[in-house]
Amino acid sequence: MDEDVTFMPRDHILSLEEIVHVAKTFISMGTKRIRITGGEPLVRKNILWAIEQIANTKGLEELTITTNGSQLYKMAQSLLNAGVSRINISLDTLKADRFYALTRRDKFQQVVDGIEAASKLPFKRLKINSVMLKNHNDDELFDLAQFALDRKMDISFIEEMPLGIITDHNRAATYLSSDNVIDTLSKQYELTPSSLTTSGPTRYYQVAGYDHKIGVISPHSHNFCDTCNRVRLTAEGRLLLCLGNEHSKDLKTVLRNNSYCSTELGSKNHNSTELENAIIEALALKPEKHHFNLDEAPQILRFMSATGG
Repeated sequence: MDEDVTFMPRDHILSLEEIVHVAKTFISMGTKRIRITGGEPLVRKNILWAIEQIANTKGLEELTITTNGSQLYKMAQSLLNAGVSRINISLDTLKADRFYALTRRDKFQQVVDGIEAASKLPFKRLKINSVMLKNHNDDELFDLAQFALDRKMDISFIEEMPLGIITDHNRAATYLSSDNVIDTLSKQYELTPSSLTTSGPTRYYQVAGYDHKIGVISPHSHNFCDTCNRVRLTAEGRLLLCLGNEHSKDLKTVLRNNSYCSTELGSKNHNSTELENAIIEALALKPEKHHFNLDEAPQILRFMSATGG
């Protein structure tokens, strides 16, 4: 998140009802998996209502939440009850002082308590996501991996994406490739490539002696665009076809040009037909691949926190 944040007026972002309507339209068109991410989705007022509406739509096979974990200590059980299948939790360090430096929030213990609460519940799958930076937190590779494995969770180590302009580190200097991560971890664990494939970009490795896996997400070193079938609805109502490009379609205007009476999918209305047509048109905008160059200024100026989804 940018350090100097200006939040959007409420009417510039989609209402929960609009988000649910779009999600249900995607499901009616054949979408099987939906992920709610951010920014931080669990601070949105009445988010559990929206989650339950989406999770219980006929045709959806899996609803996942990506969260910073700060609200899990009080919401984990409610998320399970609402129909969440999987939770991905962002955690880049196990050191409280470093956590504060990275996040500018004194919530390390709160996040750990949330992870512990979720790990005791029968979610289909729990995973830690860690963005690794050379000479910043790469000394915690083993600790983070063991933290996840001890709690019967998977973990994905992620190469930093060059989104937004930053000043606190040089991305080229702090770049740590997924191959380096696996080479380092192989000194402590016996890792073998896993046959597990998910709807996401993670390449998994089986860890000898454990049921859960270590994975890597490699937007720089192992471009995964040829297998990507994801699109993202941003908080502003733009259908973003790729995180590494600005190709998008404005769905908010379609939603608001014609009113709709219900978030249920029982009957078609003009708005739903227009929305479906807009989605189909947008898919033609999905680019062949993203182009990240650590030696150039970032081409995508928005931060992930401003992307929502």
